Amino acid sequence: MKKTAIVLGATGLTGSLLLQLLIEDERYELIKLFSRKKITGLPSKVKQFIGNVIELETFKNDFTADEVFCCIGTTAKKTPNKELYKSIDYGIPVNAAKLAKANQINTFLVVSALGANAKSNIFYNKTKGEMERDVLQQNIGNTYILQPSIIGGNRNEIRIGEKIGLTLFKIIQPLFIGKLKKYKITEAKDIANTMVILANSKALTEKIITSDYIKEISKTKNN
Repeated sequence: MKKTAIVLGATGLTGSLLLQLLIEDERYELIKLFSRKKITGLPSKVKQFIGNVIELETFKNDFTADEVFCCIGTTAKKTPNKELYKSIDYGIPVNAAKLAKANQINTFLVVSALGANAKSNIFYNKTKGEMERDVLQQNIGNTYILQPSIIGGNRNEIRIGEKIGLTLFKIIQPLFIGKLKKYKITEAKDIANTMVILANSKALTEKIITSDYIKEISKTKNN
């Protein structure tokens, strides 16, 4: 039986790559996008629901699918207001998990970050950690939380500082061996591919997928 997928964050780097994989994947007959902006030029198998995703519960009746892929995330530069930042990075994934639970969706995948820790004194890490904790509390059967390191890939928007930082980071990457391996750049395409593989295998018992494991899974055959 062909499946329906929900995607949150399809306009971002990872989300856009994930969307393309799902469009090309014959196992999916319908892809539902929930976002505040419409994406043009998409095929008929994609249905878009436009609105304020911070208030995701308003979409409850349409929030039905076999799987939920959550790639939502912002940055301090884009969202300097901490309250708004938390409503995006914490609020949207947690509300999505609650809706998935209420609507009996048994597979939920979300992109978090390496270093996520609900007890951290660092706002970013703490927010991601609290999100992970509360997503897991929904007890959705097939829940996978991906923890990439710095995410690499070609973005539509120009981020000069970030581009310089990534270039320097790539230079020192060969030094990351052993336990430091997980701090290497995680390519967005590997995150997207791993999400699709996990959603369709459901064989992995681990809930937290760190960056080094993301790359390893991405290399396996997606069938």
